[in-house]
Amino acid sequence: MLAYLFWHWPAPGVRGTRYEEALLAFHRALLAEPCPGLCGSRVFAVGAATFLPVPSAFEDWYFVDDFAALGALNEAAVSGARREFHRAVAEQAGGGTGGLYRRLAEGPPPASEVSWLAKPAGLGYPEFLSRLPASSELWQRQLVLGPAPEFCLCAAKPAGLDGLAPSVRRLYP
Repeated sequence: MLAYLFWHWPAPGVRGTRYEEALLAFHRALLAEPCPGLCGSRVFAVGAATFLPVPSAFEDWYFVDDFAALGALNEAAVSGARREFHRAVAEQAGGGTGGLYRRLAEGPPPASEVSWLAKPAGLGYPEFLSRLPASSELWQRQLVLGPAPEFCLCAAKPAGLDGLAPSVRRLYP
């Protein structure tokens, strides 16, 4: 499974609640008629993510089966019944950036904690991965796309590992 992540924020002067309502309406419309290979989505409100150029943003997760489904999602998001919902968010946006992640471990979906982690220099992947909670959902960046660190652990950050841990508030579903 892959996840396309999109970090975005409202333009100056746009009320955050208005932007958030439009965003959630878009996600509901997208999932009301999902395109082939779309498995679901999540939305988080993110604060203090040092890899973003703004103090707070939204983090959309779009789960797809494979790269072909990513192409179908790209087309579906801006067409059909979803077109106006997408436009309502896009015309209020101040900026955004995306990333692509592959699921390494399936765990329970996060309630509210998501930890962005970078593998410490000099530490091998097997040792790094062995330090993470075994029952957590774990994602790894693919193709070096996006500004976020290489790993996203959908759980609290384990002690002893450095990384970025922005504050998150799950919005959808």
